[in-house]
Amino acid sequence: MKKLSIVIPCYNESGSLPNLVQVCREACGAREDVEFIFVDNGSSDGTQEIFKKLLIKPENKFAKLMHVPINQGYGYGILQGLSLAEGEVLAWTHADLQTDPKDVIIAFDQFGTSLASGQTIVKGERNGRGLFDVFFTASMSVISSFLLGSKLWDVNAQPKMFHRSFTKHLDVAPHDFSLDLYVLFVANRLGMKVQSFPVFFAKREFGEAKGGGSLKGKYKLIKRTFAYIFQLRKDIKQGKR
Repeated sequence: MKKLSIVIPCYNESGSLPNLVQVCREACGAREDVEFIFVDNGSSDGTQEIFKKLLIKPENKFAKLMHVPINQGYGYGILQGLSLAEGEVLAWTHADLQTDPKDVIIAFDQFGTSLASGQTIVKGERNGRGLFDVFFTASMSVISSFLLGSKLWDVNAQPKMFHRSFTKHLDVAPHDFSLDLYVLFVANRLGMKVQSFPVFFAKREFGEAKGGGSLKGKYKLIKRTFAYIFQLRKDIKQGKR
């Protein structure tokens, strides 16, 4: 069994894939206890073909490919990738390289003992962002925490990392960007410790942000996040969660 599995969902990120695979390979180095699982999350830009050409190379044996034929959401892609994972500790991060994949391995080495207990969730906390983005994140964190009665901060920061036993709580997890919020909410509800560590948030070089990158994206993120929060509150009151 691998000790760490890192899932990276990719949706129409073909321009960044060669660089992404190289960065992940360099992050792994000579380690054999780490695997990367790239998810072609229903892409329409040739992502699957590019991955096949890249991952057939012997130097890229550290990675696997999960193909999702039809995109059913960011969260769905991650959950599909987790189903292929062999690691004792599971994690995910983005494909855009705004967060360095090496950070996942650094955090794993730093928090390995806590993660092995099954009582800890580890998440990134983004540094290097503009004031507006920091204000937006802080506002969303405060409002989300108030509405759910749960301490939530920088919800969409990557990576997320936990012991594989936590996956039993993901059977009704959302299939969209609310997955990050759901994981932290469930961890708090179970009384688990949420550990944060600093990650530098770099500028995206390829592709377009799928979450809240632009003002239009932030509006959509706000709309779907609050829709999910109110549905979650309703489910809790009705005893469904």
